[in-house]
Amino acid sequence: MTEANTPLATALFSELFMADQLARNRLSKALPRGMELSHFSVLNHLANIDEPRSPARLAEIFQLTRGAMTNTLHKLEWAGHIHVNPDWDDARRKQVVISPSGRAARDAALAAITPLIAEIVGIIGPDKVKSTLPILRELRTQLARVD
Repeated sequence: MTEANTPLATALFSELFMADQLARNRLSKALPRGMELSHFSVLNHLANIDEPRSPARLAEIFQLTRGAMTNTLHKLEWAGHIHVNPDWDDARRKQVVISPSGRAARDAALAAITPLIAEIVGIIGPDKVKSTLPILRELRTQLARVD
């Protein structure tokens, strides 16, 4: 990166960090009682892929330590939102699947946060949001390469 780009890079990441913090705060408040954003994220991922994932793979996907993911999975399992089953191909591993209760919890959370997200899209404008998505996807791709 050239020195001329440093202020632009700093401004970009400052805005991203502030937007991330504000979004997490607003979404967390809108989620159903007892649900954390990390719980919703895992349930939403499992509902979208509709296939088992190992705890290690989930930790990798969410860029978390295995311990942090294990903590989240224990809470979700205790609530009955996921099932943690043995991996029949490798007894040392486990597989995580979403339960019917987990789907219902995810759907309730999605219903709770959708109006907030729709309001923001309405304020910004759908066309601006659509035009920004490819840039954000490219940013995500580039940041993933850094690791």
